Amino acid sequence: MIWPYLGNLHNTLEGHPALTGLILIGVSMVCGLLVGIERETKDKPAGLRTVSLICVGCTIFTLASIYIRHSGPADASRIAAQVASGIGFLGAGAILRQRGMVTGLTTAASIWVVAAIGVLIGTGYAAAGLVLTLVVLAMLVVVERI
Repeated sequence: MIWPYLGNLHNTLEGHPALTGLILIGVSMVCGLLVGIERETKDKPAGLRTVSLICVGCTIFTLASIYIRHSGPADASRIAAQVASGIGFLGAGAILRQRGMVTGLTTAASIWVVAAIGVLIGTGYAAAGLVLTLVVLAMLVVVERI
């Protein structure tokens, strides 16, 4: 039965933190690669490697914050909050102004949303991360054509 695996995997696979972490990192890698392939095929500065590393890195930071919380009194949300602001600086570096035009806004937004997906996956919601990755891909592909 697949239904229990659509929720929080930290609860579903309770007692198996290493397995849970490996599954979540694997899903995060797939999500990052999917968006990264789309960005790479359009020859954007943040392509396959960059986007997939951002997604996986955010998942690892989130997993670390959850595991730290289990080892003693700690606030698990603090690392995720810092990921959001740190990714903002990374995305800002992708925005350029050339000949009176601003470029890189979609790349910056892609970096930001992939980071959010990575954090979501790290919290245990792998299925939601996959669905949202497909939504992001649809937005990047379909909206461009409109």
